[in-house]
Amino acid sequence: METPPEEFSKITKLLTPWANTFLTSDPVDIETLRKAAVGEGGLLTNELRRKVWPKLLNINVYDLPHKPGGDVRENHKDYNQILLDVRRSMKRFPKGMPPSQRAVLQEQLTDVMLEVLRRSPQLHYYQGYHDVAVSLLLLVGERTAIAMLHTLSNHHLRDFMDPTMDSTKHILNYLMPILEQVDRELHDFLVRAEVGTIFALSWLITWYGHVLSEFRLTLRLYDFFLASHPLMPIYLAATIVLHREKEVRQTECDMGMVHHLLSSFPQDLPYEHLIGRAQALFQQYPPSLLAKRVALQPRRSLSISTFQSFQRSTLHQRPDSVLRQLTRDGGSSASRRGPAKSAAVRALGPAWDQGNRMVKMAVWGLSVTLGAAVFAVAQTAMDWGV
Repeated sequence: METPPEEFSKITKLLTPWANTFLTSDPVDIETLRKAAVGEGGLLTNELRRKVWPKLLNINVYDLPHKPGGDVRENHKDYNQILLDVRRSMKRFPKGMPPSQRAVLQEQLTDVMLEVLRRSPQLHYYQGYHDVAVSLLLLVGERTAIAMLHTLSNHHLRDFMDPTMDSTKHILNYLMPILEQVDRELHDFLVRAEVGTIFALSWLITWYGHVLSEFRLTLRLYDFFLASHPLMPIYLAATIVLHREKEVRQTECDMGMVHHLLSSFPQDLPYEHLIGRAQALFQQYPPSLLAKRVALQPRRSLSISTFQSFQRSTLHQRPDSVLRQLTRDGGSSASRRGPAKSAAVRALGPAWDQGNRMVKMAVWGLSVTLGAAVFAVAQTAMDWGV
Protein backbone atom coordinates (compact mmCIF):
# COMPACT_ATOMS: atom_id res chain seq x y z
CA MET A 1 0.00 0.00 0.00
CA GLU A 2 1.36 3.39 -0.98
CA THR A 3 1.14 6.29 1.40
CA PRO A 4 -0.72 9.24 -0.18
CA PRO A 5 1.48 12.35 -0.57
CA GLU A 6 -0.73 14.33 1.79
CA GLU A 7 -0.36 11.64 4.48
CA PHE A 8 3.39 11.62 4.08
CA SER A 9 3.39 15.41 4.43
CA LYS A 10 1.57 15.08 7.74
CA ILE A 11 4.09 12.49 8.94
CA THR A 12 7.03 14.69 8.02
CA LYS A 13 5.49 17.69 9.77
CA LEU A 14 5.03 15.56 12.89
CA LEU A 15 8.56 14.18 12.86
CA THR A 16 10.61 17.26 11.96
CA PRO A 17 9.93 19.49 14.99
CA TRP A 18 10.85 16.75 17.46
CA ALA A 19 14.02 15.83 15.61
CA ASN A 20 15.02 19.47 15.28
CA THR A 21 14.68 19.94 19.03
CA PHE A 22 17.70 17.73 19.58
CA LEU A 23 19.60 18.80 16.48
CA THR A 24 19.30 22.50 17.33
CA SER A 25 20.09 22.32 21.04
CA ASP A 26 23.51 23.77 21.89
CA PRO A 27 25.41 21.55 22.29
CA VAL A 28 23.61 19.06 20.07
CA ASP A 29 21.92 16.33 22.11
CA ILE A 30 23.99 13.47 20.74
CA GLU A 31 22.95 10.96 23.39
CA THR A 32 19.29 11.31 22.44
CA LEU A 33 20.09 11.13 18.73
CA ARG A 34 21.99 7.90 19.38
CA LYS A 35 18.98 6.49 21.18
CA ALA A 36 16.77 7.44 18.25
CA ALA A 37 19.16 5.80 15.76
CA VAL A 38 19.20 2.47 17.59
CA GLY A 39 15.55 2.54 18.68
CA GLU A 40 12.53 1.08 16.92
CA GLY A 41 12.59 2.07 13.26
CA GLY A 42 15.86 3.98 13.46
CA LEU A 43 16.03 7.49 12.01
CA LEU A 44 12.85 7.01 9.99
CA THR A 45 13.58 9.18 6.92
CA ASN A 46 16.55 9.87 4.68
CA GLU A 47 16.14 13.60 5.24
CA LEU A 48 16.73 13.03 8.94
CA ARG A 49 19.61 10.65 8.28
CA ARG A 50 21.40 13.30 6.24
CA LYS A 51 21.23 15.57 9.29
CA VAL A 52 21.99 13.05 12.03
CA TRP A 53 24.62 10.74 10.51
CA PRO A 54 27.30 13.47 10.33
CA LYS A 55 26.55 14.46 13.93
CA LEU A 56 27.03 10.88 15.11
CA LEU A 57 30.54 11.06 13.67
CA ASN A 58 31.33 14.63 14.80
CA ILE A 59 31.41 16.01 11.26
CA ASN A 60 30.80 19.66 10.45
CA VAL A 61 28.87 19.70 7.18
CA TYR A 62 29.90 23.34 6.64
CA ASP A 63 33.59 22.44 6.67
CA LEU A 64 33.79 19.45 4.38
CA PRO A 65 36.76 18.19 2.36
CA HIS A 66 37.05 19.53 -1.16
CA LYS A 67 36.20 17.24 -4.05
CA PRO A 68 39.27 15.21 -4.99
CA GLY A 69 41.34 16.34 -7.93
CA GLY A 70 42.61 14.12 -10.71
CA ASP A 71 45.88 13.59 -8.91
CA VAL A 72 44.17 11.39 -6.30
CA ARG A 73 44.34 8.51 -8.78
CA GLU A 74 47.99 8.90 -9.61
CA ASN A 75 50.36 6.16 -8.47
CA HIS A 76 48.05 4.76 -5.80
CA LYS A 77 48.89 1.16 -5.01
CA ASP A 78 45.23 0.14 -4.61
CA TYR A 79 43.83 1.99 -7.62
CA ASN A 80 43.50 -1.05 -9.91
CA GLN A 81 41.80 -3.19 -7.24
CA ILE A 82 39.44 -0.35 -6.31
CA LEU A 83 38.56 0.13 -9.97
CA LEU A 84 37.71 -3.57 -10.33
CA ASP A 85 35.55 -3.55 -7.20
CA VAL A 86 33.71 -0.41 -8.26
CA ARG A 87 32.97 -1.91 -11.68
CA ARG A 88 31.50 -4.94 -9.90
CA SER A 89 29.31 -2.78 -7.67
CA MET A 90 26.43 -2.29 -10.12
CA LYS A 91 23.90 -4.11 -7.92
CA ARG A 92 24.48 -1.58 -5.15
CA PHE A 93 22.96 1.21 -7.24
CA PRO A 94 19.19 1.78 -7.47
CA LYS A 95 17.27 -0.14 -10.10
CA GLY A 96 16.26 2.10 -12.92
CA MET A 97 19.09 4.57 -12.47
CA PRO A 98 20.27 5.79 -15.89
CA PRO A 99 23.63 4.28 -16.87
CA SER A 100 25.11 7.75 -17.31
CA GLN A 101 24.13 8.71 -13.75
CA ARG A 102 25.51 5.45 -12.37
CA ALA A 103 28.78 6.01 -14.22
CA VAL A 104 29.17 9.42 -12.57
CA LEU A 105 28.52 7.94 -9.15
CA GLN A 106 30.98 5.12 -9.76
CA GLU A 107 33.64 7.70 -10.60
CA GLN A 108 32.78 9.54 -7.39
CA LEU A 109 32.89 6.28 -5.45
CA THR A 110 36.42 5.60 -6.70
CA ASP A 111 37.56 9.09 -5.77
CA VAL A 112 35.93 8.98 -2.31
CA MET A 113 37.87 5.87 -1.33
CA LEU A 114 41.15 7.02 -2.85
CA GLU A 115 40.88 10.40 -1.12
CA VAL A 116 40.36 8.77 2.30
CA LEU A 117 43.29 6.45 1.73
CA ARG A 118 45.42 9.38 0.59
CA ARG A 119 44.57 11.34 3.74
CA SER A 120 45.38 8.37 5.99
CA PRO A 121 48.28 6.44 4.45
CA GLN A 122 48.35 4.06 7.42
CA LEU A 123 45.06 2.58 6.19
CA HIS A 124 44.98 -0.33 3.77
CA TYR A 125 42.17 -0.97 1.33
CA TYR A 126 40.19 -4.19 1.71
CA GLN A 127 37.65 -5.78 -0.61
CA GLY A 128 34.26 -4.87 0.80
CA TYR A 129 35.29 -1.32 1.73
CA HIS A 130 33.45 -0.09 -1.36
CA ASP A 131 30.19 -1.51 0.02
CA VAL A 132 30.43 0.87 2.97
CA ALA A 133 31.55 3.77 0.80
CA VAL A 134 28.71 3.43 -1.71
CA SER A 135 26.09 3.34 1.05
CA LEU A 136 27.37 6.68 2.32
CA LEU A 137 27.74 8.19 -1.14
CA LEU A 138 24.19 7.35 -2.22
CA LEU A 139 22.72 9.03 0.84
CA VAL A 140 24.88 12.04 1.66
CA GLY A 141 26.82 12.89 -1.50
CA GLU A 142 30.52 12.93 -2.34
CA ARG A 143 32.00 15.48 0.06
CA THR A 144 30.10 14.36 3.15
CA ALA A 145 30.83 10.74 2.22
CA ILE A 146 34.57 11.51 2.22
CA ALA A 147 34.34 13.03 5.69
CA MET A 148 32.21 10.20 7.10
CA LEU A 149 34.27 7.43 5.52
CA HIS A 150 37.48 9.02 6.80
CA THR A 151 36.15 9.01 10.38
CA LEU A 152 34.76 5.49 10.14
CA SER A 153 38.00 4.20 8.63
CA ASN A 154 39.99 5.54 11.56
CA HIS A 155 37.56 4.25 14.18
CA HIS A 156 34.72 1.76 13.58
CA LEU A 157 36.37 0.10 10.56
CA ARG A 158 39.97 0.58 11.66
CA ASP A 159 40.70 -3.08 12.46
CA PHE A 160 39.77 -4.12 8.92
CA MET A 161 42.29 -1.72 7.42
CA ASP A 162 45.52 -3.26 8.66
CA PRO A 163 47.98 -4.77 6.17
CA THR A 164 46.99 -8.27 7.35
CA MET A 165 43.68 -9.82 8.43
CA ASP A 166 44.89 -10.53 11.97
CA SER A 167 42.82 -7.74 13.54
CA THR A 168 39.76 -8.68 11.47
CA LYS A 169 40.05 -12.28 12.66
CA HIS A 170 40.37 -10.96 16.19
CA ILE A 171 37.01 -9.18 15.86
CA LEU A 172 35.41 -12.30 14.35
CA ASN A 173 36.66 -14.26 17.36
CA TYR A 174 34.02 -12.57 19.53
CA LEU A 175 31.21 -14.35 17.67
CA MET A 176 31.54 -17.87 19.05
CA PRO A 177 31.87 -16.79 22.72
CA ILE A 178 28.59 -14.87 22.42
CA LEU A 179 26.90 -17.98 21.02
CA GLU A 180 28.43 -20.09 23.78
CA GLN A 181 26.96 -17.84 26.47
CA VAL A 182 23.47 -17.89 24.98
CA ASP A 183 23.08 -21.38 23.48
CA ARG A 184 25.76 -23.88 24.44
CA GLU A 185 24.25 -26.67 22.34
CA LEU A 186 24.21 -24.58 19.19
CA HIS A 187 27.75 -23.42 19.89
CA ASP A 188 28.93 -27.00 20.34
CA PHE A 189 27.22 -28.07 17.12
CA LEU A 190 29.07 -25.37 15.18
CA VAL A 191 32.34 -26.37 16.82
CA ARG A 192 31.83 -30.01 15.86
CA ALA A 193 31.06 -28.93 12.30
CA GLU A 194 34.32 -26.93 12.30
CA VAL A 195 32.52 -24.17 10.43
CA GLY A 196 34.51 -21.35 12.02
CA THR A 197 33.37 -17.75 11.57
CA ILE A 198 34.36 -16.95 7.99
CA PHE A 199 30.70 -17.10 6.93
CA ALA A 200 30.18 -13.81 8.80
CA LEU A 201 33.19 -12.02 7.30
CA SER A 202 31.30 -10.15 4.58
CA TRP A 203 28.57 -9.21 7.08
CA LEU A 204 31.12 -7.63 9.35
CA ILE A 205 33.43 -5.77 6.98
CA THR A 206 30.62 -4.31 4.80
CA TRP A 207 28.19 -3.64 7.66
CA TYR A 208 25.88 -6.09 5.87
CA GLY A 209 25.71 -3.87 2.77
CA HIS A 210 27.06 -6.67 0.58
CA VAL A 211 24.40 -9.22 1.57
CA LEU A 212 21.26 -7.10 1.80
CA SER A 213 19.19 -6.70 -1.35
CA GLU A 214 17.13 -3.71 -0.16
CA PHE A 215 18.92 -0.44 0.42
CA ARG A 216 16.37 0.67 3.01
CA LEU A 217 17.50 -2.23 5.22
CA THR A 218 21.15 -1.27 4.75
CA LEU A 219 20.32 2.26 5.87
CA ARG A 220 18.44 0.97 8.89
CA LEU A 221 21.43 -1.08 9.99
CA TYR A 222 23.76 1.85 9.38
CA ASP A 223 21.59 3.93 11.75
CA PHE A 224 22.21 1.23 14.33
CA PHE A 225 25.93 0.77 13.76
CA LEU A 226 26.80 4.46 13.50
CA ALA A 227 25.33 5.00 16.96
CA SER A 228 26.79 1.86 18.55
CA HIS A 229 29.99 0.18 19.69
CA PRO A 230 32.26 -1.04 16.86
CA LEU A 231 31.54 -4.66 17.86
CA MET A 232 27.79 -4.32 17.40
CA PRO A 233 27.88 -5.90 13.90
CA ILE A 234 29.27 -9.04 15.57
CA TYR A 235 26.50 -9.05 18.17
CA LEU A 236 23.99 -8.73 15.35
CA ALA A 237 25.68 -11.66 13.59
CA ALA A 238 25.23 -13.70 16.76
CA THR A 239 21.51 -12.87 16.91
CA ILE A 240 21.10 -13.91 13.27
CA VAL A 241 22.75 -17.28 13.90
CA LEU A 242 20.66 -17.75 17.06
CA HIS A 243 17.51 -16.84 15.13
CA ARG A 244 18.33 -19.59 12.62
CA GLU A 245 19.12 -22.16 15.30
CA LYS A 246 16.51 -24.67 14.11
CA GLU A 247 17.72 -24.49 10.52
CA VAL A 248 21.31 -24.99 11.64
CA ARG A 249 20.48 -27.95 13.85
CA GLN A 250 18.52 -29.63 11.07
CA THR A 251 21.54 -29.41 8.78
CA GLU A 252 24.06 -32.23 8.60
CA CYS A 253 26.93 -31.55 11.00
CA ASP A 254 29.37 -31.00 8.19
CA MET A 255 31.55 -27.94 7.60
CA GLY A 256 30.52 -27.49 3.97
CA MET A 257 26.81 -27.94 4.62
CA VAL A 258 26.68 -25.62 7.63
CA HIS A 259 28.86 -22.99 5.96
CA HIS A 260 26.61 -23.03 2.89
CA LEU A 261 23.51 -22.54 5.04
CA LEU A 262 24.91 -19.68 7.07
CA SER A 263 26.45 -18.01 4.02
CA SER A 264 23.02 -17.90 2.36
CA PHE A 265 21.78 -14.72 3.97
CA PRO A 266 17.97 -14.56 4.40
CA GLN A 267 16.32 -11.34 3.23
CA ASP A 268 13.18 -11.69 5.36
CA LEU A 269 14.71 -11.49 8.81
CA PRO A 270 12.86 -9.62 11.60
CA TYR A 271 15.46 -6.87 11.73
CA GLU A 272 13.91 -4.72 14.45
CA HIS A 273 13.64 -7.74 16.74
CA LEU A 274 17.23 -8.76 15.96
CA ILE A 275 18.52 -5.23 16.59
CA GLY A 276 16.80 -5.19 19.96
CA ARG A 277 18.22 -8.58 20.85
CA ALA A 278 21.72 -7.56 19.78
CA GLN A 279 21.53 -4.59 22.14
CA ALA A 280 20.35 -6.86 24.95
CA LEU A 281 23.21 -9.31 24.34
CA PHE A 282 25.69 -6.43 24.32
CA GLN A 283 24.43 -5.32 27.73
CA GLN A 284 24.39 -8.85 29.15
CA TYR A 285 27.69 -10.00 27.66
CA PRO A 286 29.78 -6.87 27.02
CA PRO A 287 33.08 -7.16 25.15
CA SER A 288 35.03 -6.76 28.40
CA LEU A 289 33.30 -9.81 29.88
CA LEU A 290 33.85 -11.91 26.77
CA ALA A 291 37.49 -10.86 26.63
CA LYS A 292 38.04 -12.06 30.20
CA ARG A 293 36.29 -15.36 29.64
CA VAL A 294 37.99 -16.34 26.41
CA ALA A 295 41.32 -14.56 26.79
CA LEU A 296 40.67 -12.14 23.95
CA GLN A 297 42.84 -9.06 23.93
CA PRO A 298 40.78 -5.88 23.40
CA ARG A 299 43.92 -3.74 23.35
CA ARG A 300 44.81 -5.38 20.06
CA SER A 301 41.75 -3.71 18.57
CA LEU A 302 42.17 -0.05 17.70
CA SER A 303 38.44 0.22 17.08
CA ILE A 304 37.63 -0.95 20.60
CA SER A 305 40.44 0.83 22.42
CA THR A 306 39.64 4.25 20.90
CA PHE A 307 35.85 4.01 21.04
CA GLN A 308 35.19 5.71 24.37
CA SER A 309 37.39 8.68 23.58
CA PHE A 310 35.75 8.96 20.16
CA GLN A 311 32.28 8.97 21.72
CA ARG A 312 33.30 11.68 24.17
CA SER A 313 34.55 13.80 21.29
CA THR A 314 31.05 13.90 19.79
CA LEU A 315 29.34 15.36 22.86
CA HIS A 316 30.17 19.05 22.41
CA GLN A 317 29.04 19.78 18.86
CA ARG A 318 27.40 23.05 17.89
CA PRO A 319 24.13 22.97 15.94
CA ASP A 320 24.25 23.54 12.20
CA SER A 321 22.81 27.04 12.51
CA VAL A 322 25.81 28.06 14.62
CA LEU A 323 28.31 26.22 12.42
CA ARG A 324 26.85 27.88 9.34
CA GLN A 325 27.22 31.31 10.89
CA LEU A 326 30.75 30.60 12.07
CA THR A 327 31.68 29.45 8.58
CA ARG A 328 30.17 32.57 7.05
CA ASP A 329 32.07 34.73 9.48
CA GLY A 330 35.22 32.88 8.44
CA GLY A 331 34.51 33.59 4.78
CA SER A 332 34.47 29.96 3.69
CA SER A 333 32.68 29.09 0.48
CA ALA A 334 31.44 25.95 2.19
CA SER A 335 28.75 27.95 3.99
CA ARG A 336 27.36 29.15 0.69
CA ARG A 337 27.11 25.61 -0.60
CA GLY A 338 25.43 24.20 2.49
CA PRO A 339 25.21 20.49 3.20
CA ALA A 340 25.75 18.36 0.13
CA LYS A 341 22.84 16.29 -1.11
CA SER A 342 23.45 13.06 -2.95
CA ALA A 343 23.62 13.29 -6.72
CA ALA A 344 21.63 10.06 -6.83
CA VAL A 345 18.85 11.61 -4.77
CA ARG A 346 18.71 14.71 -6.98
CA ALA A 347 18.62 12.61 -10.15
CA LEU A 348 15.75 10.41 -9.00
CA GLY A 349 13.73 13.34 -7.64
CA PRO A 350 10.75 13.03 -5.28
CA ALA A 351 10.26 9.37 -6.19
CA TRP A 352 13.50 8.54 -4.37
CA ASP A 353 12.43 10.04 -1.02
CA GLN A 354 8.67 9.56 -1.42
CA GLY A 355 8.31 6.32 -3.33
CA ASN A 356 6.33 3.33 -2.15
CA ARG A 357 5.78 3.84 1.57
CA MET A 358 4.21 1.88 4.39
CA VAL A 359 3.26 3.93 7.43
CA LYS A 360 4.16 2.42 10.75
CA MET A 361 4.23 3.81 14.26
CA ALA A 362 7.39 4.01 16.34
CA VAL A 363 8.04 5.38 19.80
CA TRP A 364 11.17 7.26 20.78
CA GLY A 365 11.84 7.67 24.47
CA LEU A 366 13.52 11.04 24.18
CA SER A 367 14.47 13.67 26.73
CA VAL A 368 17.24 16.22 27.02
CA THR A 369 17.91 14.92 30.52
CA LEU A 370 17.36 11.29 29.46
CA GLY A 371 14.18 11.46 31.51
CA ALA A 372 10.64 10.37 30.80
CA ALA A 373 9.47 12.61 27.95
CA VAL A 374 8.08 10.02 25.57
CA PHE A 375 6.38 10.74 22.30
CA ALA A 376 5.04 8.83 19.32
CA VAL A 377 6.49 9.35 15.87
CA ALA A 378 4.93 8.16 12.66
CA GLN A 379 7.45 6.43 10.44
CA THR A 380 7.53 5.88 6.72
CA ALA A 381 9.51 2.83 5.59
CA MET A 382 10.72 3.57 2.08
CA ASP A 383 10.82 0.92 -0.58
CA TRP A 384 14.22 1.56 -2.19
CA GLY A 385 14.94 -0.83 -5.02
CA VAL A 386 18.52 -1.93 -5.46
